[in-house]
Amino acid sequence: MSGMPPLYGLVLAGGESRRMGRDKALLDYHGRPQVEWAYELLARHCEQAWISVRASQADDAVRAALPRIVDGTAGRGPIAGIAAAQAAHPEAAWLVAACDLPFLDDALIGNLVGRRGTHPVTAYRSAYDGLPEPLCAIYEPATRADILATIEAGRNCPRHFILGTGVPLLELPRATALDNVNTPGELTGAAAALAAGHCRAGLE
Repeated sequence: MSGMPPLYGLVLAGGESRRMGRDKALLDYHGRPQVEWAYELLARHCEQAWISVRASQADDAVRAALPRIVDGTAGRGPIAGIAAAQAAHPEAAWLVAACDLPFLDDALIGNLVGRRGTHPVTAYRSAYDGLPEPLCAIYEPATRADILATIEAGRNCPRHFILGTGVPLLELPRATALDNVNTPGELTGAAAALAAGHCRAGLE
């Protein structure tokens, strides 16, 4: 949209994957490590894209092959990645997506980007609880000060941050589009669902 800040992409790939028991960013749903797939997805819709990592992950072979923004000292969890990206490029809006969302696609991202407007955040509404989906959302530059204030107040939940802005939320075109995968059981189910979807597509 003319006159708007540039849109940059950020794949959140700095989690510890404790419940999965192995690195979620390196799981293979689409023929390559998920972090690579997600990076390429966001890069198609943004002027530039990066992955968000903790300092201890910066030299991991897969992550090191991609542009990285390393978490700073502000915040914990996903909001730390958002804050670090905003510190690195405060002039940009950030399209943020978690790396553990294997059902993301170009249509979902394209709709989010296309609905970007005058609100400080553009985000979907969860199909399960009606709350904001903070890890597939666009954060405009104007949110930076408020995100830092939220962190300084000891709050590290980006979902609560979006709730506090009062922005209207977008409806998801598919209820499962932003399902994340955190455990081995969820991984098995997601792989089966993706395989079934690919089979159906091949028959059409």
